[in-house]
Amino acid sequence: MKVLTANRLIDGEAVWYAGGQRWSEAIADAEVAGDKAAEEALDAIGKAAFAANQVLDVELIDVEVQDGAIVPNRLRERIRAAGPTIRHDLGKQARPGVTHAA
Repeated sequence: MKVLTANRLIDGEAVWYAGGQRWSEAIADAEVAGDKAAEEALDAIGKAAFAANQVLDVELIDVEVQDGAIVPNRLRERIRAAGPTIRHDLGKQARPGVTHAA
């Protein structure tokens, strides 16, 4: 399974494609691709958003769904989804409803 992630061009915020031409700041909202066709569709959406100067560093990343939560496979992506590992009072993990990074 994969989700589409990027950084919003206007402020650098890590975002995930949530469907309906919407990017979300929460990985929990991400649209999950479960097959190759869905991955290719997300990839095309990412390329179009990059070309439209909405996002940069667009990437499909591997994830798992654990107890209904989307969890990136790589540590780097877990940190992007939650926040810095040295201060849990900063970043997305300080926002309500987001779990701590690594």
